[in-house]
Amino acid sequence: QVHLVESGGGLVQAGGSLRLSCAASGIIFSMKSMGWYRQAPGKQRELVAGITSGGRTNYDDSVKGRFTISRDNAKSTVYLQMNSLKPEDTAVYYCAVRGRDWSNVDYWGQGTQVTVSS
Repeated sequence: QVHLVESGGGLVQAGGSLRLSCAASGIIFSMKSMGWYRQAPGKQRELVAGITSGGRTNYDDSVKGRFTISRDNAKSTVYLQMNSLKPEDTAVYYCAVRGRDWSNVDYWGQGTQVTVSS
């Protein structure tokens, strides 16, 4: 059974930083591409950042230069370092195991709330 457990969300002031973590189990983590998605109220869920099994990364334009995705295969954990946070970054953030592409997800975490106050 696959489990993705996110942590690290919370309330932060604009300009602040947070680091999200996602611990995976039930998968061969090192062979999987992993992503962080977010969903704000009234909006569709969107890909924020992704990292392939080989370490190649991609980012949504809205977070380039501010967010960094990384992975530790020994710990089966993927991270999202978020700097220079803006109120528009407020959303529930989800960890995911990518399917055949970034629009298709095999497994989702339960989500963690990130709230950025102005």
